[in-house]
Amino acid sequence: MVPLSIAAIFLLVFGGIYGGWFTPTEGAAVGAAATFVAALAKREITWAKFKHCFYATAEASAMIFMIFLGADIMNAALALTQVPAQLAAVVQGWGLAPLMVVSGILLLYVGLGAVMDELSMLLLTIPIFFPMIMGLDFGMSKELTAIWFGIMVLMTVGFGMLAPPVGLNVYVVNGLAKDVPIAESYRGVMPFLASDTLRTLLLLFFPAISLWLVKYVG
Repeated sequence: MVPLSIAAIFLLVFGGIYGGWFTPTEGAAVGAAATFVAALAKREITWAKFKHCFYATAEASAMIFMIFLGADIMNAALALTQVPAQLAAVVQGWGLAPLMVVSGILLLYVGLGAVMDELSMLLLTIPIFFPMIMGLDFGMSKELTAIWFGIMVLMTVGFGMLAPPVGLNVYVVNGLAKDVPIAESYRGVMPFLASDTLRTLLLLFFPAISLWLVKYVG
């Protein structure tokens, strides 16, 4: 049975997001604060545990902001050197089919997922790839192309975090279940990888599947 405190926090966060009280980012902060209050109320947190949580959060935040700083510097350099525009011109000069270009980018993300986290991949590569994709003709408007490409990238980034030979998320889950061999963890994610591959291929060759709702909302 789910503890009442966990159910209350879940309802608070998701109810607030879908109720329009706060954004998903703000919902994360509300959930963290509610969890802290619940831990205090149940007297399950000590000063040592509080310091451990504080230091872990500080380390993660520092890492994220270092990524932001590096990405900002890189973006400034890309804007100054006009590398994305030049790369787009080179790719267009190759005469490749637009779907082949997207397929190559998605395969690159799968490979990067073995050594980088999602945030790093997106911040460092989107400023390069996005202008290049916008310069290709997919038979859709620029707005729909941008939405479709964003969906494909987000799906593939998550795929790369599960795919062998590394799969960072597999190591995280395996670290929580220390008695489970890593090989068994990889076997466990194979059905998910197969379904993700099929879903990615469907959305790659049939973009309308991922865009039909956007057209109605727009």
